[in-house]
Amino acid sequence: MNTWAVPAMVMWVVLTCTSAIAQSEPGDGRIVAAREAFRTGDSTTLALLAAQPSMHPLDAYVEYWLLLNKLAGTVPPPPGELDSFLTRHADTVLAERLRMTWLKRMAKEGQWSAFLGEFPALLRPDEELRCLAWQARLATNDPGLAAEVSAAWLSLVNNHAACNDVLGGLALRGGITQDQVWWRFRRQIDSRTPERARTTASWLPAGAAPAGATLDQVLKTPGPYLDRLPANFAATRAGRELALVALTRIAREDPTAAYVQLLRIGERLTNEERTYAYSVLGYHGALSRLPLAEDWFAAAGDLPLSPEKRAWRVRAALRLERWPAVEEYIGRLPEAERNQPEWIYWLGRAHAAQGREAEAQKLYRSIAGETHFYALLANEELGNLFDPPAPQRLPSAADKARVASDAGLNRALALYRLEMQTEAIREWAWAVRGKDDGFLSAAASLALEQRLYDRAINTAELGSAQANFDLRFITPYRELIEPQVKEQNLDMAWVYGLMRQESRFIAPARSSAGAQGLMQVMPATGKWVAGKIGLAGYNQAMLADPHTNVLLGTSYMRLIMTDLDSHPVLASAGYNAGPGRATRWRDRKPLEGAIYTETIPFDETRDYVKKVLANAVIYAALLEQRPQSLKARMGIIAPSQTVP
Repeated sequence: MNTWAVPAMVMWVVLTCTSAIAQSEPGDGRIVAAREAFRTGDSTTLALLAAQPSMHPLDAYVEYWLLLNKLAGTVPPPPGELDSFLTRHADTVLAERLRMTWLKRMAKEGQWSAFLGEFPALLRPDEELRCLAWQARLATNDPGLAAEVSAAWLSLVNNHAACNDVLGGLALRGGITQDQVWWRFRRQIDSRTPERARTTASWLPAGAAPAGATLDQVLKTPGPYLDRLPANFAATRAGRELALVALTRIAREDPTAAYVQLLRIGERLTNEERTYAYSVLGYHGALSRLPLAEDWFAAAGDLPLSPEKRAWRVRAALRLERWPAVEEYIGRLPEAERNQPEWIYWLGRAHAAQGREAEAQKLYRSIAGETHFYALLANEELGNLFDPPAPQRLPSAADKARVASDAGLNRALALYRLEMQTEAIREWAWAVRGKDDGFLSAAASLALEQRLYDRAINTAELGSAQANFDLRFITPYRELIEPQVKEQNLDMAWVYGLMRQESRFIAPARSSAGAQGLMQVMPATGKWVAGKIGLAGYNQAMLADPHTNVLLGTSYMRLIMTDLDSHPVLASAGYNAGPGRATRWRDRKPLEGAIYTETIPFDETRDYVKKVLANAVIYAALLEQRPQSLKARMGIIAPSQTVP
């Protein structure tokens, strides 16, 4: 950059930012100054910086930030200016994101025809923009919209708010039936955010919807509402639906109490409403691991179930090891769900338990060539342990050259250098999408060289499931981890498997809940563990230090392992959701570790435990160079005396 050409008022900003950059490259200061000007809304400085020509790999960002600044202003840039940028930077993440911002401005101003003209060029629209595209089609009287929305209705329960105008408009025009509106209302009532159901109820015809004040009362105090149920509640559908609201909200806390209430009022409900109530009881009974859950699901008969309820109907039977029922309920799943690896594996187990080993083996073979949790289990059912993967082949010179010359990856590396991690991750992800295995392997190797551990893992995972194990299962920070593993008498493979899932080895990682560092230690947990191990002078800032984070994290792993029978399944669940919950999820009888894991009621924890244990098997094979068994690690979960 020719700094002498920069006006004095901008020059001070550039020099100030440049001095703060370690290992800076020529022109870095201008990029950082532009980013700061954009962040603070300093239009004057941003425009001056954009006017300065440069040969920096991030030059496009200065113009991009300027255009975003203009789009946020009262008067947007002329379309020609936007079109010029989009043409010059076609097929880049900046073009995609600028187009997204432009489309949202068009939608805000009601420029629906222009919106529909630009929208097809968007490669990866987010949920809001897909909803806005429906709004545009509704506003321009697209005759095919009603059928499209109706076909997608069942998947729109948790839609972006931008879809509400379309969904409500079609419902009020009769394009969506009242039964469909009530179905959505019920799904939203049975969620953590039942207040969303108020909007859905407003789409019912006048006089058909429950009164808003009454709905609020039921949501706030469902038990007292049922106790004082109006004598004529069953005279209208709205009255009966409000009773179902109360039953549902009670079932989320105490399915047995809701069952007692259903027995009291069930005869005044229609058959469909009664069977729906039993499906709610079955679902929450299964989440609570109640033996009655399967009977409640059976009482729901052939009522169409939501995807969550279909899955938990299988899990309720699985928890009881009622294999004929497991087979039946998996068979009732829609094909797309039935073909998911978990149900292929459990259907194979159901066949095997009933003596149909040949059918089971066929199912196992269909997924055994992969490396996820169910593939590893299926492979063992076929009699095979997980063998140490062959050493990876080094990327070819040609692949390394392709990666080195890739503009997107070079922009990502420059952004990382300037500590613009969010933009860097977007650039990297865009650069590797759709690439071949050779490119991915070379890009993952480059990320590892640059200590971009999460990019190395994520990029390698985009390639073949049978390759790049050394890149997908890296072992950074070993000099910190190994001494603590030995001190705590832990399994190195399990520790690495857990850390890989927690942070992908990003030292400054921080979750939305506040967990920090390589091992994602919560501040309260860190304080408690520090007290247990006698770590003097502990304060929350210490969680950002990799050495202290590993010390506290591995110490916590040892503490919960000791409290949870030294069982890695229980301890993994306890690390994620708390040891108290891991204990409550046990049974009164010994339970296969895989069944315990499959019936963990928290989606996040269930997925977490599966990934941690599968990671541990692969790490063990790599570290120990001998075959490994996932089934042995899963083991048997002993009954707990504290299980109610």
